[in-house]
Amino acid sequence: MRSLKRTLHSYIFILAALPVYAGAQTQSPMPLHLAQAIDLALKQNRSLHLAELSVTDSQHKKEAARSAYFPQISNTSGIHHITELAGVAIPAGAFGSPASTGPIPAKTLFLDQGSSTSYTSGTQLEQPITQMFKIRESNRAAAADVGTAKVQLTQAENEIALEVRKLYCNLLIAQLQLQAAQEQVNAGEVKHREDLDAVAKGQALEVVALESHASLLEAQHSVLTQKLAMRDATLSLNDLLGLPLGTPLELDPDISGLAVSIPTREECLRVAREKSTSILAAEQAVAKAKAGLGAAKDAYIPDVTGLARYSYQSGIPLLVHNFGSFGFNLSYDLFDGGHRIANIKDAQTVLEQAKVNLDKIEDEVDVQVESAYDSVEQSADLVKVSQEALDVRTEAARVADRQFEQTETLASARATAHANLASAKSSLVAATLGLSVAQANLKELMGELPR
Repeated sequence: MRSLKRTLHSYIFILAALPVYAGAQTQSPMPLHLAQAIDLALKQNRSLHLAELSVTDSQHKKEAARSAYFPQISNTSGIHHITELAGVAIPAGAFGSPASTGPIPAKTLFLDQGSSTSYTSGTQLEQPITQMFKIRESNRAAAADVGTAKVQLTQAENEIALEVRKLYCNLLIAQLQLQAAQEQVNAGEVKHREDLDAVAKGQALEVVALESHASLLEAQHSVLTQKLAMRDATLSLNDLLGLPLGTPLELDPDISGLAVSIPTREECLRVAREKSTSILAAEQAVAKAKAGLGAAKDAYIPDVTGLARYSYQSGIPLLVHNFGSFGFNLSYDLFDGGHRIANIKDAQTVLEQAKVNLDKIEDEVDVQVESAYDSVEQSADLVKVSQEALDVRTEAARVADRQFEQTETLASARATAHANLASAKSSLVAATLGLSVAQANLKELMGELPR
């Protein structure tokens, strides 16, 4: 008896300590279907927006790499002042000393070369020639980065759609379980009143009333737990959809259209090999590693650059003011201490790692698809069992109603039968929604959007 009283006191303390979800909302609920929720998340989710920006950033970087194919035109200008100039001294009589004229020149002459302040400006065009091999590999690597970013965006979209479905289903399940828990509370109240009457009439011991009171408190505890679960699921779904936190949602109770079409196991494996985002990302990593190896090997090719320049100068001796020049530049490292060889070996290792990782991910995807397909089949079996249990509970509730009408059973037995029926209904819905989530998870593993 003391142990039972302590249990009752503990339940009373827990119920008093738990925060109660405020059901009254000043804001009218927002009607929401699953398809609408997925579309809303794909438009407003911040994680997807970041993934889209990553794709845009990769495209800009690819454009920057592509620009290296084209000629580069630059201008260099400058002003220079020299403190002292060199010159040419012509001594007197250097060209002879005729009697008629005297010494030529008559006195020593000093001819300046240029001026102390000079002005130069040149516009030069440079066209890479043999560097095209390296530029091509750089563009291949940039294209692989763009492909990886796009794959990651697709993966993020699939994951967001799957998460929306999970939260949507969890919220529906929590609502139905709340209704079932409230039915249990109603049945517990009827049972407790009957036990109190029996104790008052001397037909039962006090412990019977205490037991029913404890069961009632357990049912009330379940109600509060479900309300908290609904609150958490609503907040998570609001955040995923990009809605203000606390936005009340009115979900569509019709779950008949939530099933996802799934092909055969062999077809799922084939599609996953072709469309799985994990495999596609690994393939892009292999492509980038191949480009890195090609660039490392191209480092042995001398850099030959064609150039043409148009220049202007003022103050520099022996040059006209405007002149042009053209030609080629060649640059080659004769000795680098083994740097290029080390880069090639490193690139080969990176490529081998990418290939091994691709093989590993392909096997992992096969395992994941097989496991997910098994989960779909098990969920389908669970739906069948839940349907059978619902049929049994429906018949039991019908029998309880008839017995109550014929005064062959107590009201508490009838209320308990209906509470069990509500629990069976919520279990069937939970199993059906669980099957929907399992099917969507398989779709996501296959690289398809799980709508």
